[in-house]
Amino acid sequence: MSSYTLKVNGQAMNVEAAPDTPLLWVLRDHLNLVGTKFGCGMGLCGACTVHVGGEAVRSCQLPVSTLGARPITTVEGLDPEGASAVQDAWDEVDVPQCGYCQAGQMMSASALLAKTPKPSDAEIDGAMAGNLCRCGTYSRIRAAVHLAAAKTASV
Repeated sequence: MSSYTLKVNGQAMNVEAAPDTPLLWVLRDHLNLVGTKFGCGMGLCGACTVHVGGEAVRSCQLPVSTLGARPITTVEGLDPEGASAVQDAWDEVDVPQCGYCQAGQMMSASALLAKTPKPSDAEIDGAMAGNLCRCGTYSRIRAAVHLAAAKTASV
């Protein structure tokens, strides 16, 4: 076991974990941040997506020992009230069906919008390609990303 101080959602948090423990399990089991979901465990489905240093990453594949001082943002950290532009758009468009993949979807969408404030359909499709939705809500996801971009632009 090793001791790590992680900056998660703007707060310094201390954890004791084996160096090879995936960030996903540190978030869920050590820090009780359960918005980040386990999907495939291989980094292929995107359910576990979080931001590390502003980049969307698959937390199931990222050992805690590799994080260093890079800040981590989970879906809980997008907005303390759950009202970020992306979260509002997801609600307004009624994106979730089963909802399991949606935290990862929102994290990928928010990373895209941070870099590309007015994305095209192709840019949205490219950024979201690594996030799978078993319910097939892809057209609603794209609509919500466009709505979130418009909400962000009007702020």
